[in-house]
Amino acid sequence: MYGKGSAGFPQRIVCLSSEHVEICYALGAGERVVGVPGTAHRPPEAREKPKIGGFTSFRADKILELKPDVVLAFSDLQGDISGDLIRAGLPVFCSNPRSIDEILATIVMVGGLLGLEKPARDLVQDMRDEIRQVREFSSVWPDRPRVYFEEWHDPLIAGIRWVSEIIELAGGRDIFSDLRDKPSAKERVVDPGEVVRRDPQIILASWCGKPVDVEAIARRPGWAEVSAVKRGNIHEVDGADILSPGPSVLAGLRFIHEIIQRGMET
Repeated sequence: MYGKGSAGFPQRIVCLSSEHVEICYALGAGERVVGVPGTAHRPPEAREKPKIGGFTSFRADKILELKPDVVLAFSDLQGDISGDLIRAGLPVFCSNPRSIDEILATIVMVGGLLGLEKPARDLVQDMRDEIRQVREFSSVWPDRPRVYFEEWHDPLIAGIRWVSEIIELAGGRDIFSDLRDKPSAKERVVDPGEVVRRDPQIILASWCGKPVDVEAIARRPGWAEVSAVKRGNIHEVDGADILSPGPSVLAGLRFIHEIIQRGMET
């Protein structure tokens, strides 16, 4: 049974997603991480850890060789490998955050699992404080520009809930906020003509690890009349800052807030 000290908690952790790697390091448990996905780049020292696959392409035998005490997984996208590992006798914690509040709750849950609840709660409080500061700063702006966030380009996929919330916290209005509660990407597919009709003043894009082609976005049929295209207001957002539901979402919040603020000043 787990004891009162950290020594009684999992000491060999395999992370299947980059946000869990980031959370472990942020809580001071980086030395306990023994396996990471190839997508893990933060912090830089995480890149030195053994790689156990991609976001959805894992081999259970490679993970079992690392003899983890626990495996940290993310969402139904990793459901198959999670099931395989559970059947092999490993304990698996699978988070499934869709909102900012759920991201913060996940950090606390991981902290509790690792015997690091206080550092987790301290981290969450720091994140809440920064979120509050950005919200208060942008709340006095006289206008909130229309923002379109593109998570994928073929087909067009609008942002998941936490992205929509970040846009609003940063001072913008997500033009597809009506889709934010859709849990799967296929439910957030949008028609290019509907983007034109809703006329975003800012376009943000992060194509799940693929470089964003800003010029290709501007050349889309009928998009020449979109306000963001006319003003050249199309920006790539680092996926690690916006699509990884962990502490790095604050970097995405700061980046988007700066973009909107610059737009307010011109």
